[in-house]
Amino acid sequence: MTSLDKPTTDQAAQDAKDAQASKEVTEAALFEAFGGVRGMVETVVPGLLFVTIFTINKDLHVSAIAALAVSLALVVVRLIRRDTVKHAFSGVFGVAFGVVFAMMTGNAKDFYLPGMLYTLGLALAYIITTLAGVPLIGLILGPVFKENLSWRTRNPGRKKAYAKASWAWGLILLGKCAILFPMYWWADTTKFGWVLVALKIPPFLLAVYLTWVFLAKAPPPIDVFAEMEAEEEAEKARKAEAAQRPEA
Repeated sequence: MTSLDKPTTDQAAQDAKDAQASKEVTEAALFEAFGGVRGMVETVVPGLLFVTIFTINKDLHVSAIAALAVSLALVVVRLIRRDTVKHAFSGVFGVAFGVVFAMMTGNAKDFYLPGMLYTLGLALAYIITTLAGVPLIGLILGPVFKENLSWRTRNPGRKKAYAKASWAWGLILLGKCAILFPMYWWADTTKFGWVLVALKIPPFLLAVYLTWVFLAKAPPPIDVFAEMEAEEEAEKARKAEAAQRPEA
């Protein structure tokens, strides 16, 4: 190895280490933002319980109450363990709206309608915000990465990655809606419920995976919190230095 080769090798090793660190940070941020495995379980279990009970006894009231009860139980478990409850609470609200809809109309399929409308609205939000230059996935993940909105003006490569990820989320969710809404009108409740449960996780995992791929290849986030702390420390140092100067 010549003297010129070694720095190149060291730089390549450092770049590989930085890339691996970036991937790990991205994975951790995605798990935090979307709830990880537990968040997915909490999303699936109420709907799965509803369709299972309804398949067995065709009793809307028992199915709805059981789904709502298990959602509340998941929140209680998180509270006892002092875990983050935002994903569990969002699940409770979604199930509660579904129960209200189904009870009001007497149609068990309406238990799923609020969630379907939410999915459609979310798909449109991803697409519209991306077209407007503020991709929604960047607004969601920016605080998690401690970059806030710095990616909009200071990190164009990262903004492009967020735009790609938002397009992925929007189109995947639209594809899911394209399957579910026609089935809502013509499929029986049991068949519709099982298809909906089956489509809970795979599209979500695909969107998360594509987000990870795009962000892992993007420039690292700019830690605006660290910058603010550095500025505060520098300002304190300047004031301390000025205070120690002898008066003229």
